[in-house]
Amino acid sequence: MISEFQDLSDKIERLAALVGSLRRENALLQQTNKLLSEENMAYLERLTEVQHRVEAVIEQLPAPEVEEDEDAEPVDAEAAR
Repeated sequence: MISEFQDLSDKIERLAALVGSLRRENALLQQTNKLLSEENMAYLERLTEVQHRVEAVIEQLPAPEVEEDEDAEPVDAEAAR
């Protein structure tokens, strides 16, 4: 009977140690997740800024010159895609 209690006590101690270990791991994973989420948001902000700068540069480019051929039919830009 006493050995059964000792076995149960040992199992409870191992379970408590495992719970503590899992809690520490969970806290570390939550911290890592938070840092990665913040880093991801920073990258998204930078990407948006770069996209706006590229769009501004594109708007400043001169329009392409189109040579019109009298025999050619007009080209639908949407259909050409």
